[in-house]
Amino acid sequence: MAVQRARSAQEYGEWVKQAHFEISDLRNCLLYDMEEIGESMRFPVFLDPLNEGLQRLFTSMTDGSYHFGREDLPFMEIAERFADDIPFMLLLRQINETHRYGLDVAEEE
Repeated sequence: MAVQRARSAQEYGEWVKQAHFEISDLRNCLLYDMEEIGESMRFPVFLDPLNEGLQRLFTSMTDGSYHFGREDLPFMEIAERFADDIPFMLLLRQINETHRYGLDVAEEE
């Protein structure tokens, strides 16, 4: 199955913001579960690296230092390792695919 790439820089930026929101939302859900259960749970090991990686990506996009690349984004290794535990994994794959292959812009005839 081919993964969709962003069609514009604006859409790409929105995807990165959405992924950052999803990480925050997942963290808040886990915190709530910890309070409800009353047990000491630990956050999944992928949470902080994903958060930091997406924050670095977004910062580079906003400060103008971002460049598309041919390699996977640094946080994708850990994301793929824990893909079954990440409810927004498709979004991360779309971000990575756009990073690797550029925007999906229609060619003019």
